[in-house]
This record gives sequence, C-alpha cells and structure tokens, in this order.
Amino acid sequence: MYVANVVTWKSTDGGKTWASFRGAPGGDDYHRLWINPDDPKIILNASDQGAIITLNGGETWSSWYNQPSAQFYHVNADNDFPYRVCGGQQESGSACVSSRGDDGQITFREWHPVGVEEYGYAVPDPLDPNIIFGGKLERFDRRTGQVTQVAPRPLRGPNYRVVRTQPVVFSPVDPHTLYFASNTLWKTTDRGQSWTEISPDLTRKTWSVPANVGVYTPKVNVTQRGVIYALAPSPLDINRIWTGTDDGLIHVTTDGGKAWTDVTPPQLAAWSKVSVMEASHFDPQSVYAAINTFRLDDLRPHILRTRDGGKSWMEIANGIPAGGTINAIREDPKKRGLLFAGSEQAVYVSFDDGDHWQSLRLNMPASSIRDLTIHDDDLIAATHGRGFWILDDLEPLRQNISGDVSLFKPAQAWRFRWSKWTDTPLPPDEPAGQNPPDGAIIDYVILSGAKDLTLEILDSANNLVRRFSSADAAEPPKDTGQVPWYWIRPPQILSAAAGMHRFVWDLHYTPAPGTRVSYPISAVPFNTAPSPTSPSVMPGTYTIKLTANGKSISQPLVVKMDPRVTTSPEGLQQQFTLSKQIYDDIVAGSTALEQLRGIRARITGTPLAAKGGALEGAETEDFGPPPSGAQADTFNSVLGSLRTTLSLLQQSDVTPPAQVVALVDQRQKAFDALMQRWKEFQAETSPH
Repeated sequence: MYVANVVTWKSTDGGKTWASFRGAPGGDDYHRLWINPDDPKIILNASDQGAIITLNGGETWSSWYNQPSAQFYHVNADNDFPYRVCGGQQESGSACVSSRGDDGQITFREWHPVGVEEYGYAVPDPLDPNIIFGGKLERFDRRTGQVTQVAPRPLRGPNYRVVRTQPVVFSPVDPHTLYFASNTLWKTTDRGQSWTEISPDLTRKTWSVPANVGVYTPKVNVTQRGVIYALAPSPLDINRIWTGTDDGLIHVTTDGGKAWTDVTPPQLAAWSKVSVMEASHFDPQSVYAAINTFRLDDLRPHILRTRDGGKSWMEIANGIPAGGTINAIREDPKKRGLLFAGSEQAVYVSFDDGDHWQSLRLNMPASSIRDLTIHDDDLIAATHGRGFWILDDLEPLRQNISGDVSLFKPAQAWRFRWSKWTDTPLPPDEPAGQNPPDGAIIDYVILSGAKDLTLEILDSANNLVRRFSSADAAEPPKDTGQVPWYWIRPPQILSAAAGMHRFVWDLHYTPAPGTRVSYPISAVPFNTAPSPTSPSVMPGTYTIKLTANGKSISQPLVVKMDPRVTTSPEGLQQQFTLSKQIYDDIVAGSTALEQLRGIRARITGTPLAAKGGALEGAETEDFGPPPSGAQADTFNSVLGSLRTTLSLLQQSDVTPPAQVVALVDQRQKAFDALMQRWKEFQAETSPH
C-alpha cells in the first residue's frame, strides 16, 4: 500500500506499519501515484514539481528537472543585463532566471533560488539587482547568499494578518520606496530596516456568507479575515496608491496614505478576489483591476476599469470567453490603450483600453496565467504549471500600420555574442529554454503577397551592409562534417507570402565568399549558426529598407552594445576598421581567384598555365597560416591567413592587441603585393 502526501509512504503489512518511500525536508507534496498493473516495480509519482518514475520499486528515480512544470504565482524582472525574471514557485522555493543565456540557450546555469519563500512575489531592488525581496517578508543578497527576515512585524498578531501571497511592490516613482501589504499597508525607504504603517485595516469588517457555501453556511464564522491582495502605486503620482483585497474591496489614497477612500465597485461581492491592479501610466485617475471570482463559483472573466479615480467603474472583458477567470491585468507603459490580461487558459490583448479583447496565446500551451509584467519591449508571463514565458518584442503591437505592405519600426537590437561557451555543448537531451532571437527583429506585413521582396540594411552613410531577397535559396540542415543536422540552425527565408512575418538579421555583414561552412564547438541544439566570416556591425543607427513590387518602406534601427562590454568606443572602432579592411580584402581576393579559375581553360597548354597555377596555389585550410620560408604567397594561402586574421579580430569585443594590429599590417602588405601580381598577370592574359 502507498499513500502520497508531503512524503510518500509505503506499507507492506496492510497498513500496520509504514516507512518513507519518497520525500525530502520541507516536503515535496506528492499528489498522485500510478502503479503499473503488469509490473508493480514501475511507479509514477506526481508532485508539485513534476512527475518522477521508478523502474525498480523505488530504489532509483528519474528526475523532474526534465519537465517545464514550475508553478509561479507572480513575476518581476530586474534591471540587470540580461535581465532576470523572478518569482515564487509552489513547493520549489523562489527563483530568478536569466532571460538570455550566455551559452546560446537558457539552462540550469541561469536558474538559481533567491532565498524568499515559495509563495508569491520575488521582487528585485530596482537600484541593485543583487537584492531580492519576497515572501512575507525576506530580503536576499545574491552576493552573500544570505536571507534576512525584514517583515514589518516579526510575529503575527490580532491586527496583523497575511496569507500565502502578499504584495511586495516598489514605487515606480521613487525606487527607494518599497511597499508591503498585510491587512494594512506598510512602507520602507531603507530596505526593510524600519517600516511605517500607512493605512488602517482595509479589509471587510463583516460580510454575508456567499450563496455557494450552501449547506455549510451555518458553520461559517463571520470575522474580519481578509488581506490586501493587490497593490498599485501610481507611476505618475507618488502619493496615489490603489489597494484591492481578497474579500472584495478597493481603496485609494491620494496623499501617500494619510487618508483612504473606499471606491469599491457595487458589483464586487464579498470574497471576490482583487487579484492584480494596474495603475495607468498615462492618467492618474485611471486604474484597472483583475477580479478572480473562483471562490464564488463564478468562472466568468471580470476586469474593471475606472477613469475618474474610482467614482465609477466599467466591466471590460468583452471577447474573453466564459471560463476565462482573470488573474492579471497590465498596461503597456509605452502605448496608451494597449492592455494585456492573463486568464486561467491564455494571455489576451486589447488595443482599445479594454473595450475589446483577443487571444495572444500564439505558441504558449494552455496554462493558468497568474501574473504578467512588461520589461522594456518584452511581455513576461508567470504560469502556474508551465514556468515563465517571454514574448520578445512588443513593438508590432504598439504600432498602427496601413497599406498592402507594412514595415514595423523595430525595437533596439543588442550586439550580443550568441554563445560564449568554449567547450563541448550540453547534450540535446538536457532541458533548456530558448534565447531571444539572435540579432535585430524585423517584422513586416504583406496583405496580398509580393512577386519579389528585398530587405536591405544601410549604415548611417547609406552604404549597403546586408541584402536579403525572397529569391534567396536555402537548404534544410543536413549532416556537415562531424556536425549532425539537428544541431544546425535552419536558414531563414525572406517570405513574400501574404501574412505577417518576422525576420532576424544577425548584425553581421554579408558572409565572405569562398569560405567553407563550419560550426563552433559551442553548439546549441537546432540553433547553431555557422561560424561568422564577416564583421559584426558597430553600435549605432541603421536603416531597414523593405522593397516589394518596386515600392520601398524604410525604418530606423538602433543597435546597442552588450552593456557588460567595457571596451571604449575608440577601441571598438579600431576593431571594426581593421576587421572591415581584412573582410574587404577577402571579398576582393575571392573575386580575383574566381576570375583566375575562369581563364584556366583558355591558358591550358601555354606557358602562362604554370604561372597561373603558381598564383592560385595549392588548396589550404580556410583558416591556415601564411606560407613559410621561401614559399611565395598565393591566393589560397593569403586568403587562408586573412580569414585567420579576421577571426582573431572578431574573437571578442576588445581593442585589438598590438600583435594582431601588426599582423593586419603584415597581411595587408602581402595581399597588396599579391593583387599587384594578379593585375600584371591579367595584362599578360588579356586578349589583344
């Protein structure tokens, strides 16, 4: 016999005695057991963290870390780069995870506990991403790994109530001010070393028992037991703060907590939970409230909006289907009227301040969306069962388009090295999350298709950097040397079909011709790009030009350097100038070599054949050294050494070392001499 609980227990004598079968300090909270009827040694045990399987009666178990099943309550993001996403997760403590991994994907290396309890909020200090507040209430310091209890009252009392999930919110106006809610609201400006209580008890003093309690109504003890469950300080006015309780009340203060006004909408019944509130970024009188009525057996979506400081309220859930209980509501801080809502099944978007909604689920599995947040141009969702999800680049949702062909203004792009891993990659069997797209995200819409489509990137001097065409050929990945096909990133096609499209430019110049494709050891399953053979572009402003059926549309694109790079602009410019010089030599030399090979048939059998062969030289490695001793430079040897030189220049974002600068000068002279010999040979072989 087995019993699943905090620990799973096993009895072999009909329940007379019990022994632990599976468990851990703190409790894994097992819920379900399945025993194979044909082989009872095969058992599946399901818990809050995921499912584990034994094939030998419990002697060994599989891992739950191969399942993206984290159950988050809320989500916040820090101001580091890459930014980290943080939250409390059921039965697995709290965690912060980087939104972008330095090794080409997001793995266990980017995921780490942050010391606050499993329930509710984990909120980074906006002034120091190493400090995290959460739970009820702890402060975690990433540098020391230590946790300090900083609750306003260390012990509960008759006038101090908390539940599992209590709001922890920094003021969007003053990043030194932190609010914490119990049944009253608390404020600190010294990271929890001292607190000021700035509200009375804002919960219901008495209430009518909800009808759905049914036959148990006589047993209900009507007492004041609610807490502040939602908190929304105004981004426009430091003195305006909105609160919502888990027993259906909404209050607002306009003087920093000296006086509070009950602005509860009449339709909020007792035990309607004000799950999340969002104060408008554009109007101090406006606020949005996500109302969860699950405890009232009401599964309909409920979102409330006021535009007059709470004097009147409007239901704004049109378009969200019944059964879509709402847990979260957020407003885009850059686009007025653009709202996002999280239900028990999906994320929804409204473009008209909540009057109409439509699904934004896309590729996200159906899951309980407990919270949403917006960080710069990304929308982040905390799901209760499928971990964190990030929608990269909200810019297309912020812009109005018209015409048969439209090009959205792109969000800024980061010059970020895709993978800095220098060793054997993690096996493809290891679970991992996706990094953001590798470069600049370019979105466009074609209503009725196009016969031909081109995308050009121009620098600030209007010079062409890169050109793509819908006519470009692309082959699906295949085994390449010692690289199996499933490691290789599929090639992109600039689609000219009707619809909305996303294209990613990798922030490099056109790959140099003549180089055999190779792949780095820092591979990522299904997403390993070829080793670059052209320079990264400099940080700065570029122009994206989309041409369809002879008509062109342009948008500016800002490229920024990974802010962790401390190389001076002068150093980066020197690196780029030398890299571009060598790259141009490779392009010119490859063109000349092809021309030389083109006249091979014409000079075969003449004295010029040997001279041409000596000029071409023997095949070498793509990244080979220059010739040694008395050997003469050839196109093959010089091009090989130029590719090596470019690789050295582009290895990292640093000022080139003196020895590499000297190598550039030496190889440039060798290339110039070779091109002079080529020019003379052309004169000899040209028809008279």
